[in-house]
Amino acid sequence: MTVQSEQQLENELIAQLKGLDYERVVIKDEAQLLSNLKKQIERANGLAPLSETEWKQVISFLNIGTVFERAKKLRDQFPVKFDDGSSKHIFFLSHDATKNHFQVTNQITVDHRDHNGRTSRFDVTLLVNGFPLVQIELKKRGLEIAEAFNQTQRYTREAYWAGQGLFSYIQLFVISNGVNTRYYSNGTKNIEFTFPWADVQNKPINEIVDFADSFLAPTVLTQMLTQYIVMYEDSKNLMVLRPYQIYAVQSIVDRVKNTTSNGYIWHTTGSGKTLTSFKASQIIMNMPEVEKVLFVVDRNDLDTQTAKEFNAFKAESVDSTTNTQTLVNQLDQRHDKLIVTTLQKLNKAISTDRYLESIHYLRDKKVVFIFDECHRSQFGETHRRIKSFFQNAQMFGFTGTPIFEENSQSQAGLKLTTDYLFNECLHKYVIVDAIRDRNVLQFQIDYRGKYTAKGMQSSGEDVEAIDTRELYDNPQRLQMIARYIIDIHDTKTKQRDFTAMFCVSSVDMLTQYYEYFEQAQADKKAEDEAEGRIHKPLTIATIFSYGTNDAVSTVDQNGLIDEESTDSPSQINQSNRDKLDSYIAKYNQRFNTNYNSGDQFYAYYRDIADRVKKKQIDILLVVNMFLTGFDSKTLNTLYVDKNLKHHGLIQAFSRTNRVLDANKPFGNIICFRNLKRATDEALALFSNKEARQIVLIPSFAEIKSQYDMAVEALLQLTKDYTAVDELLTEDDQLEFIKAFREVMRYNAQLETFIEYDQDETALDKQQFANFASKYADLCREVKRTTTKEKVSVLDDVDFQLELLHSDRVNVGYIINLLQMAVNSDNEDKRQQYEAQVHDLIGGDISLHNKQDLIEKFIAENMPKMINGQNVAQAFAEFWDVEKEQAYQHLCEQENLKPEVLKKVLDNYEFTKRLPRQEELNDLPNFKVKLFERENVFSSLLVKTRQFIEKFYTGL
Repeated sequence: MTVQSEQQLENELIAQLKGLDYERVVIKDEAQLLSNLKKQIERANGLAPLSETEWKQVISFLNIGTVFERAKKLRDQFPVKFDDGSSKHIFFLSHDATKNHFQVTNQITVDHRDHNGRTSRFDVTLLVNGFPLVQIELKKRGLEIAEAFNQTQRYTREAYWAGQGLFSYIQLFVISNGVNTRYYSNGTKNIEFTFPWADVQNKPINEIVDFADSFLAPTVLTQMLTQYIVMYEDSKNLMVLRPYQIYAVQSIVDRVKNTTSNGYIWHTTGSGKTLTSFKASQIIMNMPEVEKVLFVVDRNDLDTQTAKEFNAFKAESVDSTTNTQTLVNQLDQRHDKLIVTTLQKLNKAISTDRYLESIHYLRDKKVVFIFDECHRSQFGETHRRIKSFFQNAQMFGFTGTPIFEENSQSQAGLKLTTDYLFNECLHKYVIVDAIRDRNVLQFQIDYRGKYTAKGMQSSGEDVEAIDTRELYDNPQRLQMIARYIIDIHDTKTKQRDFTAMFCVSSVDMLTQYYEYFEQAQADKKAEDEAEGRIHKPLTIATIFSYGTNDAVSTVDQNGLIDEESTDSPSQINQSNRDKLDSYIAKYNQRFNTNYNSGDQFYAYYRDIADRVKKKQIDILLVVNMFLTGFDSKTLNTLYVDKNLKHHGLIQAFSRTNRVLDANKPFGNIICFRNLKRATDEALALFSNKEARQIVLIPSFAEIKSQYDMAVEALLQLTKDYTAVDELLTEDDQLEFIKAFREVMRYNAQLETFIEYDQDETALDKQQFANFASKYADLCREVKRTTTKEKVSVLDDVDFQLELLHSDRVNVGYIINLLQMAVNSDNEDKRQQYEAQVHDLIGGDISLHNKQDLIEKFIAENMPKMINGQNVAQAFAEFWDVEKEQAYQHLCEQENLKPEVLKKVLDNYEFTKRLPRQEELNDLPNFKVKLFERENVFSSLLVKTRQFIEKFYTGL
């Protein structure tokens, strides 16, 4: 039986499209394309044939701009002035498929303007109202789909701008070799960012015949072009939604249109949740029956970030709320249909009497809520308030790790699962789906730490149960781990092409590790110098809360990261703060900065994040900061010496598996505790029972066996590198390229194992290098693979992912916990609630400036409170006293006029706007010398704002 040719594949596709109501047209060049475009625009808009003058207006408008600008014009209307003096706005693309006309043509030829008259012919072109909007490039069965992708890249560079540049109106590309089909938006530069189509159960639709039926049908294609391509304003490019994003949007929109029920989307974070929620919000806000769409995040530092991302999709689509009053004002503005805010501010808005009058009108209006990370434990407390206030609300949530019965907590006898709060899961796209679709990386997990009671020597085996605190804290163990990390770090990070984090269970353990790292580096330097090796020290940085002296890692029932001490002191631990200051001083010396643990703490936090991403920090040593919500594609390794489970484990591990390139095949996890069972359970919980086999990398022995077989196959084809020259036919050369690529693939995986020595294999390093040279040269010569060969280490690798964020709380939530402590008759429970508060405020940098006062309240007031006493009232009285004392101290210390400072503070309470420097001119109780004015008022501005941020914001 003969293999289907490319021409046969093309003819069969065209015949299929005719059956889908495409008009078959023959268009061979640009002149015919322009003639057809004119007729189709006239037809779509019900116009008589346009005169030359009238048509010139249209084509002059269309023939200007970048791909991004032309995409906007396609969706815009244009006013045509007719020869008789009248005018009319015409459209080019309609949301209504029945108003569009679909045509299919093939083998259009264009002349290149800048390449000496060279011509290009395009396989199959789909025209909508005459515009070439979808280009399909085909390769015969048996050839790599990458060849079709590379062809579209060449056409984009050389051919599509020829003549009038009509092919720059292409919105979507489709590439296929018959058995594999991918689609992507115009402007996509890398084949890793092309997508398979799939059904609603995420089953890929790869065959071109099936793809055409489900994707290229006019009604579906119209939706893809008009609803599911997003103009990304920030980078001025096009983004097309992936199948699971589209199904999620459709399920939410359908539910809003046809029901009053709630629902949630289970999509692994990192799969484009913001884009999905934006598109859903954008469609819903255009429904006349919907009064408001509120996108709600649960961290105060995320509302601005999320608004920025929304605005990047559509400029000025969202105004970020900076405080509760601003949120209330936005809710009161009838034209503000889409609002991004925090759970805390929303809760305060509907719980505070002075705000209710402004937003009362929304009680009976249809208000749609979209909750970011709806698995949050504290959400259940606010859920009832929102439902009580907004009588006609619909609530939708996004989560990568739902709360199930297995990882839920009970409140009032109820299991507060995600299903309980949101009724029903509308669509699922879990971690195993994302790995299969190459949207996230797999994990490679090493378990290190089989210890004997005597001497605690590592056996080198994978796992052993270690349950005693004495063993965890033993200095010999910590020293051994520190030296082990120093020795393996370059291997795990591909000679520092990547960076790493090391998470430990307590601040006390962290400070010990920091000192042991310094000692291990000194020892390594001495050894290198003695052996005549060049010593390259690792750059190690750290950040932690000095308000708690946590010693034992604890994880709550949900698995949310909560590892700080259960016996934290009630006041600042000055020893820990001094240590942090000394570490920051070393950081300042290393990077020529000027940070501290006081007013520069936030700036220090942000600078560390930036330097990790830029690979200027080799290892970031943390307790719980940076383990959630931190996204760095250049971080590939996590060292773990703390207990984790459920959400917290996935959170921490997922810092490593952001997709970057072929040099980052998976995220490295090196565990120094017995987390194997917890890992298996977490992966099973958030994917399926078989998740462990899919998510985890095979063992060294398994990969080594596959590598040996790949080498054997290569050597059977060509006994050594010189024999490559004897491969005369293109088929033989292609077989060699594929064979050696397999060898490279497994070699790239093996290189991350410290026990791997390539010289002990059948293909030593020199032989490998020789073959690699032949391979690279041959690829350029035959031009049968990608223009830039990459080591495709895994089949299931691509795109980026961020699984979930950590728990962030406000003062009100902390007070609720303290109330539970007061109400409890059980002393252990009281201590547990208080410890949880210490943990939360120590791990949330947004509460950093309030931490000392909250802990002072716990230490001095909580022991005096009897069962049932109102904590909120007692805290308010305490806060007022502390605020007044700080106010008097600030006036005395800076010699300020108290009545003027009071006006500044009153103005802030009214406007919620921090004071400007010029508003402080009357504040000093002395005459400021002219040459001192800048220094004096700059200092006053900083101290006044610090006072406001400490005592007024976030409460």
